[in-house]
Parts: sequence; C-alpha cells; structure tokens
Amino acid sequence: MNCSTWLSLILVLVKPWPCFTSTQNDSTQNTDQSFTAVRRAKRGWVWEPLSVTEEQSSTVSVYVGQLKSDLENQDGNLKYILTGEGAGSIFFIDENNGKIYVTQKLDREKKPFYTLRAQAINSKTQLPVEPESEFVIKVQDINDHEPQFLDGPYVATVPEMSPEGTSVIQVTATDGDDPSYGNSARLLYSLIQGQPYFSVEPKTGVIRMASGMDRETEDQYLVIIQAKDMVGQAGALSATATVTINLSDINDNPPKFQQQLYYMNVSEEAPVGTTVGKVFAEDGDIGENAAMDYSIEGDSSDVFDIITDNETQEGIILLKKKVDYESKRRYSIQAKVVNRYIDDRFLKEEPFEDKTIVKIDVEDADEPPVFTLENYVMEIPEEAVGGTVVGVVTARDPDNDHSPVRYSIVHGMRLKRLFSIDEHNGTIITTKPLDRERASWHNITVTATETRNPEKISEANVYIQVLDVNDHAPEFPKYYETFVCENAVSGQLIQRISAVDKDDSTEGHHFYFSLDQEATSNSSFTVKDNQDNTAGIFTAKSGFSREKEFSFYLPIIILDNGTPPLTSTNTLTVTVCDCDTQVNIFYCRYRAFMYAMGLSTEALVAVLACILILLVFFLAIAAIRQQRKKSPFSEKMEEFRENIVRYDDEGGGEEDTEAFDISALRTRTVMRMHKPRKKVTTEIHSLYRQSLQVGPDSAIFRQFISEKLEEANTDPSVPPYDSLQTYAFEGTGSLAGSLSSLGSNLSDVDQSYEYLTDWGPHFKQLAGMYTSYRSVGD
Repeated sequence: MNCSTWLSLILVLVKPWPCFTSTQNDSTQNTDQSFTAVRRAKRGWVWEPLSVTEEQSSTVSVYVGQLKSDLENQDGNLKYILTGEGAGSIFFIDENNGKIYVTQKLDREKKPFYTLRAQAINSKTQLPVEPESEFVIKVQDINDHEPQFLDGPYVATVPEMSPEGTSVIQVTATDGDDPSYGNSARLLYSLIQGQPYFSVEPKTGVIRMASGMDRETEDQYLVIIQAKDMVGQAGALSATATVTINLSDINDNPPKFQQQLYYMNVSEEAPVGTTVGKVFAEDGDIGENAAMDYSIEGDSSDVFDIITDNETQEGIILLKKKVDYESKRRYSIQAKVVNRYIDDRFLKEEPFEDKTIVKIDVEDADEPPVFTLENYVMEIPEEAVGGTVVGVVTARDPDNDHSPVRYSIVHGMRLKRLFSIDEHNGTIITTKPLDRERASWHNITVTATETRNPEKISEANVYIQVLDVNDHAPEFPKYYETFVCENAVSGQLIQRISAVDKDDSTEGHHFYFSLDQEATSNSSFTVKDNQDNTAGIFTAKSGFSREKEFSFYLPIIILDNGTPPLTSTNTLTVTVCDCDTQVNIFYCRYRAFMYAMGLSTEALVAVLACILILLVFFLAIAAIRQQRKKSPFSEKMEEFRENIVRYDDEGGGEEDTEAFDISALRTRTVMRMHKPRKKVTTEIHSLYRQSLQVGPDSAIFRQFISEKLEEANTDPSVPPYDSLQTYAFEGTGSLAGSLSSLGSNLSDVDQSYEYLTDWGPHFKQLAGMYTSYRSVGD
C-alpha cells in the first residue's frame, strides 16, 4: 500500500450480552460495509478483525480492535495517539501496537456511536508519520429492552351477540431496542387469558371476538395479552397487559311475567283511581331495552286500567270505575306486556310480549244509601198553599240487609221556612206559598241516612222550579213626561208608550192598550194600539190653552195575555206648553216649573239677581278678611327686607345665632351727587328725599326699629322667646335720585333736564324726551 493513504476504520463494539445469531451478524456486516463505503478516505491504515464474546465485563478492559500503519515495519518507532469522543475515558489505545480497548459498559440506547481520531507519530522525533484520520466506533445493539404497554390497562366495550371476528380494541407495545438492526424490536402478540371468547392478531395486536356472547350470561371479561420481542424466538423478552372487555346490552330478551295467575281484591267502597295491585314481568335486558308497556285486554278495561312504573317497570292496576259487590263479585282480566323498544333482528325468533291472568275479587262493605237519581228536578206553581207536595226522592240501602233509610234536608234558615221533607218516605212539601218573581229556582240538598249505621250518609241535589202564575198586571216601564203644544193640531203624535210585566210568559208577552171608557167620550186625546206591545198617544183636537187647563190626566188601560188575563189602569199626565207645534223638552220643563211655582220670568230674573249680589257681597267680605291676615307691616317692606336667621339645634344662646352683623348698617352714608330737577321746599318732600339717604344714625331708622320692636312685642303669633331680627337697606337710591313727578307741583321753579345727558347712553332717550318737553313749554 501507499504510505500516504489512510484507512478509515469502523470498529464495532459489542456489549457483554448474549451473542446474535448468524442472521443478525450478516445484517451487521452489511450495515458496516455500507457505512465504511461512505466514510472511506485515504488508505494507510490496516485493522485487525474484531472478535466479541458474551463474557465481556465492564470491570475488565475489553479489546475492541487495532490500528496499524503500513509504515510500522520500517523502523519500529511508531507511536499511536487516540483522540475524540470518549478517548482516554471510555476508549484506551495501546500507543505501541495500536490496540483499542473499552473500559466500561456502553449503552446503544444512550449513544449509538462514537467518533474518534487516530494519529501515528515517530516516537523519537514526535513528528507525525501519518496524517490524522477520523473513524467511527459503532455500538452494536443487543436485546436489552423488554416490550412495554404504555397505554395499559385497557378497557373496551362491545355489544353482546356481536358476530365472530368483530374488532374489540387494538393494543400496542413499544420496545427500546434498535428496530433497524436484527429482531430485537420486532414484537409478536399472543393471548394468555381470554380463550375461547377472544383472539388477538399476532402482528397488529387487534383483539377480536371469537364467538357470539350473551351479556345476560356474563357481562365482563378480563383478557391478558402478551407481547414478545425477537419475534418470539429463544432469548426474547416479553410484557403483558390486561384488557377489561364489557359487553353492552341489546334488546335480545322478551319480557316474562313472574306468575301466570295473579289474585287481587278491591273493596266496593274504593274510589276511582285506587291501586288494586301490581304485576311484574322480568326482562334480562337493562336500561331502555328493559322498558315495557302494560295493557289490559277484553271488556274489563272499562272497569280497570294498568299503567307502567317507569322506575321499577311494574304494572300498576288501577280502579277505573267503582265496583259493586251486589252486582258483580269477581273480575278476571288479562294483562299483556310488550317491550317498548324492539330490535327487529330478534322478532323472527319469538314475540317480544307475554300475557297473564289477574283475578280480582270485590269485597263487600257497608255502603251508604243510594239515591235513584243523582239530581232531581221538580216543579211547583207559585202561590201554591203551604203543604203542597213538590215531589218525592227515593234512596235504598245497597247492602244485603237493606237497612231502612231516613231523609232530611240540609238547608239554611230561608229554605227551612219554605220546604220540609217526610223523613220516612222522602216526600218534599212546601211550608208557605212561593213567589216566582222573588226566586224562580230553589236548590236544596237531601240526605239519606241508614238507621242502623248513622255514619252512612249520602246526598242528592234537588232543583225546584217555581212555575209562573199570571199574578202581576202590566204597567208602565217608567214615568212618562209628556207635553203638548198650545198650537198642536188634531191627530198629532205626542207620546209613544209601552208596558212591562213581572210574570214570565211562555209564549211571550202581548199587551193591549186603550183609554178608560169614561175618558173616551170627552177626552182631548186618543190611544192607538200598535199591536207590537207599544201604543201612541195622539191629540183629538186642535189648539190647547194653558190658562184654561194646564194638565190632562189620561187613564190608560193595559191588558196582558196571561191566563187569566190581568189589566191595570195607568195614568199618563200630559202638560200643556206655550210652544209651537214642536215640543222643546227643556223649555217646557222650565215653563212648567215656573207655572207650578207661580212665578213669572221677570220675578225669576229678580231672584237670580239678588242671589248674585249676595254672592258678590260674601266674596268681598272673604277677601277683606284674607287681606287682614297678612303681615301688619307688609307696606313697609319696599325699602327694607329681613335677613334669614339660622339657629343651631344643639345650642341656646346668642353665640349659636349667625345673623347679619348690625355694624354693617353703620357704614358711612353715601351721598349721591346729582343735579336736582327742582328745589323742593316742603317738609314732605324733604322727608321723602331723606328717606333715600338715611343711615343707622338717622332718626327715621331709629323710629323704624322702635316700631318693629313694638309690633314684635304685641304680636301674639311670634314664638315665646327672644329672637334677633336683622334689617338691612337695599340701598340709598341711584345717583339720579327720583324721577317721580309727584312733588313737581310743590314748586314754581322750573327744572332743568340738561343733566340727563350726562348720565350716559342708557338715559339718552329719556333726556331727549324731557329736552323736547321743555322746548315745547318754552
């Protein structure tokens, strides 16, 4: 070989575990050759074949391989140096012969290979004789990891009666060994426990059902799965996992009654809705698959009913109609049960229903009397005399001993005064005449009591209708206010009348109207029957005089169609009104009132005027009294105003009173300078001007304070304690003084208004008015 070339070696270290098979070695050789082909560089190194034994230990240096340069035979002065990963700690090289040793156990799963660098130098000159070359020591895998089920334990659910081969669940194990080298990571699954109901696919770990299974026989299975590496060969490692397989329910079982014949009993006193008994059908299924519905077949379904208790799935037999021991003492009914939810797959095998017979005996009981009718309706004419028979009620004891019955009426004081009953035969009679117009129906309650057992009582309602008798004559429905004008013409309709009758006519009321025979010959009016229960009042002449005859009284006869017919005479008052042919009701009422009072229009106006004057007089008196109730010094409030005084609730002295400081009134009087309009010499005018300029030291102010003090001392409405009242001026007036002309007639001196122009633009228009006024006066 050429000395300038290197051979990049791949040294394979085998850990001290069992040796691989020949197949695995072949695979290893193939892997090493391909790896060497990639890493091959310069040639110049020679390596010795590797031999590994399973007895190698981490406590003894294990020979791995040898590095040898082809220049070693020239002078024998070569020295080998090893650097790189693990050099000096894990790997050691004999510097004289190039042999490499490993000093500790290596784990491929932690580090699969190590990259090292080798160099040959002259031991004398310490100079390299070969360039540094890199090589890889690969840690060859052995089967040192057992399989693991990371997701176990497993739980799966599969419907019962599933066909053979149904997939249940897939289990998966993992192996930490190298899956690319040998069979260390190749797993094989097998079933340790669970035959013959389940099977597992060796390569995939899928568990399948081996045959159809019934949940009602066993609803849970515990299956153990084993996973082996090395494809199950000798020396393989294994692990197991448990799989809990639950069978879910399907509706594959029909309901079955526990008994083919049931015996029950019920008392004849039991009310409707009473529970007679219960039946139960067993169903091997659970949940909604065990839900069932009960029913009763045959004619007995009219007397009894059956419902399902959804919690217990029991059939509850109820009394649908009261039973009678004397009528029927035993019932035989057929009860049927079916599944509420049916799986069509199992209908071909057998019907999902069952039937049973239930015999129900009726127990005798001491029952209360029974009326022949629940409600009685009777009739009696009104005005029937006391003691008249209204009707008869009948009750009997339904028991075999037929106990006698005693009758009575449950009533209040009012019914007690109207009806009574014979306690032996149940005959109801009246105690006094009845009036239909007061009450057309009477409702009474009759009781029947066993004489041998007074606790057995029953009741019946009796409705008594009072039949109408024509005992009320017809009459006007209201008071008619009828007027006729003085200028009315003959044949003029002045009123339409009708009638009412308190009686109740079965055919409908029909009334007939006419005038009394004595009034017909000399009456000024006629009555025309309209044949519709109304009539019209017409004038029989033209012209009426109020002065001669103010009112007319017409006796009108009304006849009804009762049996026998009754008549009544009703008086219609017709008042003459001084109107034209058309009547104004309001005007005629007024005129009639005036005429009845004997007053003329002028007299009525005078009376109203007097009333109005008296009203105004009383209003004036009330206003004066109201004015007097006002403050006695309200007229003095134009120039003064009182300050608000606040008192502390907890205090009681002048220190607690916060009021206006009286010293504020003692400020210097501000004299307002202006040009006087004219000289006022009278005392009144002087006092007027002084009132605008007064101060605390002014006699007018002191007089004002004295007056206020006197008013407060004599006023009975003030509080019974001293109070501090503070008064302040609004001001002493404007600089312009008063512009009033009230005192202008007190002086003959002419007043100049030129000073108004000096007051600014606000008084410009006023200055112009007075200037023009003076010009005109001049």
